[in-house]
This record gives sequence, C-alpha cells and structure tokens, in this order.
Amino acid sequence: MRITLAEPSPARLERMAEQLRHTDLTYGEVGATGHPDSLPSGYRHTRRSVVVGGDRGAFALGRDALLGWHAHRAIGARLFPDQPPLVEGQVVIATVPLGPLRAVVPCRIVAVTDEEQRFGFAYGTLPGHPEQGEESFHVVASGDGQVRFEIVAFSRPASWLVRLAGPVGRREQQRATEGYLTGVRSYVERRS
Repeated sequence: MRITLAEPSPARLERMAEQLRHTDLTYGEVGATGHPDSLPSGYRHTRRSVVVGGDRGAFALGRDALLGWHAHRAIGARLFPDQPPLVEGQVVIATVPLGPLRAVVPCRIVAVTDEEQRFGFAYGTLPGHPEQGEESFHVVASGDGQVRFEIVAFSRPASWLVRLAGPVGRREQQRATEGYLTGVRSYVERRS
C-alpha cells in the first residue's frame, strides 16, 4: 500500500502506470462482479444501488457521469490519467484522501458494458492497492422505468497493515461506496 503526504507528480504516476500495464491483477476471480448473485467466497461482498431517475435522459446522464468518472471525483479522488478511457486493459491510478494523506490506488479496467439498457465498467486491483478484488459501476434502465446506479464489489485486505486497520478500513470502503452513489445521483439531478 502506498500512502503519500502530497499528490504524486504526473511523471511518477506515468512511471507507475507503465510498470503496471503488464502486471497481473492481485486476485484470480476476474470478471466475477458480472455475476453479482455468485460472488467468490473469501471476500467481503458489496451490492449497493440508488435510483438516479426515471427516463432515458437519466440513463444518458448516468452514462455521462461514469464516462467522466464523477463517482470517483465525488469522493475527492484524483485520477491518472485525468480522464481515463473506459477500455479493457486501461490502468487507472486514483489518489484518494485519507485525512491529510493520500492513498495511491492502482486498478485495471477488466470489463466494459455498453448496451441499450446497461452501461458501465469493472476494474480490478493491481499491486500497491490496499485491497484485493474487483468493483463494478453500472447505470441500468429497468423495465419499470427506473434508472439505477449499481455498485457490486468483492474485496479483502491486501496487506497486514490493511488487516490491522480492520473496522477503520471497512468504514473507509463504505464511505467511498456512499460517496460514489451520491456523486452519480447528484450529477444526474443537477443536469435533469
């Protein structure tokens, strides 16, 4: 796990991303968030959603929110690259505030969904991430007219330090999840 006092420079993040481009993910169950009813054992599971609207306009805005990484920006994350494209294999490094510090959180996009009623992506953890696992973010237009933003994840601590953090680490994960949900809902509401 990498914790810094200051935001890492773009050059440092570029070097890190280059090193991670061909590095293996830190878990074996790649793509498992695509099957939310059968997530792998040995991990904490998260399944959360929020209604963001009730029409095709809300779906389009939710899609825009994911393309612009507004869920992540809502929790104060800074991204490298600044506007990561949603393509499989793309390395994304987020720096996330932890009080006066910043956690460096590297991931790789492992799946992208672009369907008429469902849009989003999943990313998996790379070495240096405080957790091992996968998280997916999707906007879904259901048959009942509601548009939902859904998060599905499975994770476990990647190091003894994170295990030691125990409830504090889980609370930070829950805070991030709530921030993601609020961020996309707020984005859609402000533009509707």
